[in-house]
Amino acid sequence: MGTSQLGVFPPPPPPIVNEAGRRSFSPEGRLYQVEYAMEAIGNAGSAIGILATDGVVLVGEKKVTSKLLQTSKSTEKMYKIDDHLACAVAGIMSDANILINTARVQAQRYTFAYQEPMPVEQLVQSLCDTKQGYTQFGGLRPFGVSFLFSGWDSNFGFQLYMSDPSGNYSGWKAAAIGANNQAAQSMLKQDYTEDLGREEAVNLALKVLSKTMDSTSLTSDKLELAEIFLLPSGEVKYQVCSPEGLTKLLLKSGVNQPAAEPSA
Repeated sequence: MGTSQLGVFPPPPPPIVNEAGRRSFSPEGRLYQVEYAMEAIGNAGSAIGILATDGVVLVGEKKVTSKLLQTSKSTEKMYKIDDHLACAVAGIMSDANILINTARVQAQRYTFAYQEPMPVEQLVQSLCDTKQGYTQFGGLRPFGVSFLFSGWDSNFGFQLYMSDPSGNYSGWKAAAIGANNQAAQSMLKQDYTEDLGREEAVNLALKVLSKTMDSTSLTSDKLELAEIFLLPSGEVKYQVCSPEGLTKLLLKSGVNQPAAEPSA
């Protein structure tokens, strides 16, 4: 088995051709598998990323499909890739785990080779190149997951990128993926301003989720919140908010009311 540039995936097989020796496309030229992957993401829990003046905020919705499910002790929507880079995911989690592990390996190889953190966009582009390869050849299917990448590097400071199963990626000031992403994107477009600090960005993200989630109320067991910011020493810090801290933020932002005490 050969290895790709990332050293994880085998090289894609040659394209499947018909009897005439030509590739088979749909009459409309549509990529049905990419559309199916997009549909899978549309049914996943929402995730929102907001670029602030002093950091990047990621908020994700955990889908609770059954009350019998054991709640995860670790994060389900937020993943740390390197000390200066993290991501939020929406879609098929098994696909996401493969790509996240690939990104972690690539980041560590770059650090080992050059003795400095890998630039954020370079890592995003490398991962999206892998995703694009799985849309181009027969016998493969696209990865059914979208990402919001957040990070900091010395070249461009704080950055936020969004990528989809087709391998496209782009930089954003505020973005949403997952269920009801169009409604969330519309609200972000109206309320986002470039002078937002991290605290205001958190409040905006919680406000948008409260109005676009299928659930009637926001609680700490349905959400995850992560931030990337710089410490006074100049070190990049990735921090995941605890359930207790998230409950306080929900009450402070006014999008959740404290539970009523049972009457005697």
